[in-house]
Amino acid sequence: MPNEVRSLRVEGVVLRHSDWGEADRLLLVYTRERGKLRALAKGVRKLRSRKAGHLEPFTRVALMLARGRDMWIVTQAETVEAYLPLRDNLLKLGQAATVLELVDRFGYEEGEDPGLYQLLTATLRRICEEEDAFLALRYFDLRVLDLFGFRPQLFHCARCGAEIKAEDQFFSALQGGVLCPRCGPQDPTARPASVEALRFLRHIQRSNYTESKRANIPAPIRSEMEQLLQYYFTYHLERKLNSPDFLRRIRQNGRNGSAEG
Repeated sequence: MPNEVRSLRVEGVVLRHSDWGEADRLLLVYTRERGKLRALAKGVRKLRSRKAGHLEPFTRVALMLARGRDMWIVTQAETVEAYLPLRDNLLKLGQAATVLELVDRFGYEEGEDPGLYQLLTATLRRICEEEDAFLALRYFDLRVLDLFGFRPQLFHCARCGAEIKAEDQFFSALQGGVLCPRCGPQDPTARPASVEALRFLRHIQRSNYTESKRANIPAPIRSEMEQLLQYYFTYHLERKLNSPDFLRRIRQNGRNGSAEG
């Protein structure tokens, strides 16, 4: 095509890569300008490659790309932000993996979404900088749902519309949010949801990040919140996420004593 763009400059976060041929790697990058994008890094597995260190997963990188026959080719790469604490802390790495997996699952191929890119980079930085990343992760979860049109209804019953009161309720992915005690038993897919878990989810949903951080959430409630959101993600993605199991194994091995997310 005569008007086809032959070169492209983008900034993005490397989500994952896989070996390609004898010395190349195929990258999946979430970019600010083009959304999710695949590119081939030629010769990057060679010992003398200067690009290799810039193209690892969990790295924010500036790329110059040239259009090849079937895909983009990386011609230049420069690290913008390395998120180094992720390399030294397996727990933080597991937390970041849950973020990257959701971006991969929800992000569009070559579809610009600067809001998601900004949320992604801000969340990775928060995981690196904050000792307890639970609220950063739950804030990310709820904002991703907002961005892609799956905002859960937490203030009124998603079935009958009644205002939710300060009592234990149900949560239904099928109905798109909270169900009151009268409607909940009528949905066999709904899960019990404690008043405390819903209170904190509502707080995070309606607050900016600074306000969200004021919440002091007990460990059992954290676990319930996380499980409810994973159940909701699984329903909308129509498949189970892989990274939460990896994160769960890290916790069970005692890599960090906190009750974070």
